[in-house]
Formats: sequence, C-alpha cells, structure tokens
Amino acid sequence: MMIKINLDVMMAKRKISLNTLSDTIGITPANLSILKNEKGKAIRLSTLDALCKALDCQPGDLLEYVEDESI
Repeated sequence: MMIKINLDVMMAKRKISLNTLSDTIGITPANLSILKNEKGKAIRLSTLDALCKALDCQPGDLLEYVEDESI
C-alpha cells in the first residue's frame, strides 16, 4: 500500500490508549485497531476529522505517502 497510516505513532506521542481513543471518537476498538495496524483499505473523512480533533493533529500527521517499490 502506498499510503501509510501513522496512527500508532500519534497515539504513542499523545499517550492515549486504543480504548480511550475509541470511546472519544465513537468508533469500535476493532475498527480502530484495523487502522492502527494498517490493515484498512479506506478511511472516512469523518473518521479522519475525529482522529485529528482527538489527537490534536493534522491529517498529514496521520497519513504518509510511501513510494511503492514493487511497481
């Protein structure tokens, strides 16, 4: 995948647990874990908005473009 989700990094920087963040933004821990472990295929803009608000960050802090070397 060419877009890397740095949710785990931001959670560590903000010292917030998966369950606390899940409760704060209203997403299930299972779905948040999928994003955290980079297993997701898509992210809703409303979810990205809620994550940015809860983690006090910008979308670019959570999403990173990484060149796909297999192409």
